[in-house]
Amino acid sequence: MTTTSTHTRDEHPPLAKEPGVSPHNRRPRRRRVREWLTAVLFTVPALALFGLLVLLPIMYALYVSFFNWGGFGAPSDFTGLGNFSRLLDDPVFLGDLWRGLLLVVLSLALQLPFALAMAVLLNQKLRGRAFYRMLFFAPYVLSEVITGILFGMIFAPDDGLADEVLGSIGLDALGGLWFAGQDTVLPTLFLVMMWKYFGFHMMLYLAGLQGIPAELHEAARIDGAGPWQRFRHVTLPLLGPTIRMSVFLSVIGAIQLFDLVWVVTQGGPDHHSETMAVTLFQFGFKRFQVGYASAISIAMFLISLVFALAYQRFVLRRDTEGALTNMRSAR
Repeated sequence: MTTTSTHTRDEHPPLAKEPGVSPHNRRPRRRRVREWLTAVLFTVPALALFGLLVLLPIMYALYVSFFNWGGFGAPSDFTGLGNFSRLLDDPVFLGDLWRGLLLVVLSLALQLPFALAMAVLLNQKLRGRAFYRMLFFAPYVLSEVITGILFGMIFAPDDGLADEVLGSIGLDALGGLWFAGQDTVLPTLFLVMMWKYFGFHMMLYLAGLQGIPAELHEAARIDGAGPWQRFRHVTLPLLGPTIRMSVFLSVIGAIQLFDLVWVVTQGGPDHHSETMAVTLFQFGFKRFQVGYASAISIAMFLISLVFALAYQRFVLRRDTEGALTNMRSAR
């Protein structure tokens, strides 16, 4: 019986295990397939929405910009690059570019430094600082329509609250047309924008300041650094990523500014407060020159895209590389 059992075992020798078929090798492969399917499952709906709500309108606007179309029926009067060449000869659009650049410069030179100063102040141990944070952030919560109506009444010529207050303290000469004057409408509009949006940037800076370890300030203080030296050599470098993101949002917001201007001035008087978005709305929905309005929208898109890519390439590159390095080291 021993011989028979041995012979039986010899007839069926064990099969050699192939290196890629073992259960230990199957598990990582199955895990990778499962992770890939999960990523696809979550990515495809987002990409579909992005294509439907972003890419498709952009492509359609680009298509329409080649036609002299009024918005009714199918586009038929093909003009090629005629609408784009018209942009370069349009004094209103060229003025929009100048006014947009001026608003960007004012935002970077006045609004963001003021927001940073308030953030540094409210980051100190002050009594009632939570109340002040809420007070300064509250304007950002208000809608642009409410803000426009409110300041339209405040800066109304002759009988507005601003003129009344200035007249009560003997400064009547400082009052004026405000939104109704060609020379005063843009500075007044910027004051409203600054009141509306500086609280948002202040909260960004506050979040960045609270992420700086207190030990670094304490070590600098022990080394004999004064308040300005600590701010310059400790706070500003560590707050750099937040400042760079705030600058990016401020510039993009100034390029796309529409609702506040439309509610307050509708681009007047005589186009002196008009922005590219307001001009687009005027031609697209008031004059029914949808083809030309589409060309303006493509110009706005290209300006924003070029700025975003250049800013990402030359300014945000270090922050992005640092984040990727931290992710790889965390793994």
